Amino acid sequence: MRIGWRLTKVSLGILRKEKGLIVLPFISLLLTGVAWLAFFVSIFFFTATPTSPWGSWPFYVGLALVYFFTFFVSIYFNAAVMGAAMIRLNGGDPTISDGLRVARENWKRIAGWALVSATVGLILRALAERFGFIGRIVAGFAGAAWGIVTYLVVPVLIFEKIGPWAAVKRSGSLLRKTWGEAAGGYITLGAIFVLLALPGIAFFVIGALVGGVIGLIIGVAIAAIYWLILGLLGAAAQSILVTALYRYATTGKLGFGFPEGMFTGRGPTVP
Repeated sequence: MRIGWRLTKVSLGILRKEKGLIVLPFISLLLTGVAWLAFFVSIFFFTATPTSPWGSWPFYVGLALVYFFTFFVSIYFNAAVMGAAMIRLNGGDPTISDGLRVARENWKRIAGWALVSATVGLILRALAERFGFIGRIVAGFAGAAWGIVTYLVVPVLIFEKIGPWAAVKRSGSLLRKTWGEAAGGYITLGAIFVLLALPGIAFFVIGALVGGVIGLIIGVAIAAIYWLILGLLGAAAQSILVTALYRYATTGKLGFGFPEGMFTGRGPTVP
């Protein structure tokens, strides 16, 4: 857990120096939001009535497309954050354009991984819907296991230039050697942002006490904005954490600005 905390400090330290990186998850959120809105509006107009000539297959085709788009956009902008973070860890001074260039250079690999991720997501969704409570349990465990095994897939894809399935194997191999650091960093970072999110509740209470219903509405709006910003910061920090963990897993070092003996007794894993 101590190593996980240090990895978290690395991630938050980079984010503090590169605050502009939160623009990338914001663009990702905006694009995926528009895609899902377009999907639901299309479903309403084309499949709202039983006599619709479109039948049920357009729903599943549209769902598959929006799933793929969602995964592609999310992975693309995560890759951009990771690209910029790696430049910083290597001693450089990255810009948002540098991160986007890394994502752009790997868009085919990102698209391949998005297709795999979307397919797995649809299979798990279908399993949960078809087999009820048991299906949801199985899908939940399978999804969690898949998320763990693929935790380092994106940095492997963009920094080692290999295909999706090879990246899954490589990710699992690296994670087996650094599972303690990965778990510690993930839990610690999550706990920090959960604690930071709690003050948002105060906006509800203060708004209701001071301004009644109107005050409550204003408080909810302020809290929503606060949580949105916090969520964007958390998404960027998580991508940076994955990058730092990948660098440590492959070199045994966190990178520029951090002492080589920071993790006493731990050396680099196999390259």
